[in-house]
Amino acid sequence: MTPTFTHLLKSPTLMLALGFGSGLVKKGPGTAGSVVGLLVYCAMAQLPPGVYVGLVAVGFVGGIWVCGRAAARLQIKDPGCIVWDEIIGMLIACCFVPLEPIWLLLAFGLFRLFDIVKPWPIGWLDKHVDGGLGIMLDDIAAGLITALLMAALRVAGWL
Repeated sequence: MTPTFTHLLKSPTLMLALGFGSGLVKKGPGTAGSVVGLLVYCAMAQLPPGVYVGLVAVGFVGGIWVCGRAAARLQIKDPGCIVWDEIIGMLIACCFVPLEPIWLLLAFGLFRLFDIVKPWPIGWLDKHVDGGLGIMLDDIAAGLITALLMAALRVAGWL
């Protein structure tokens, strides 16, 4: 099935999995979903760290179910239109990044690079883990690697 905005309005699962409609973008749905993740980060950045991490953890665990169910409903193993994984991956990538354009753009660019190129272990996870967990894990790994690089840049004082 090719999802439409009408399908999203009828299904909360598809609405979440397709990033509130951003996954319907014809060219670059993953990038569109990452933009949504960046906007969500900007809204959540001032939360206490424990609350932020807790919400991201809930988004990850819930995302396993939501993405798996949406993929089954669409009858596609890992549809590109599912972008909840990019949203959560971006939230991890930006974890505690200052709300400054240079930091946000760098985190966004690195996350997209890792998500598209899929170096090890991201590519391995993408190829070897199936279902909702598989949909989520490669973007979680891209987010974690980006977050580590951003932390290293910040500690090094390069930005």
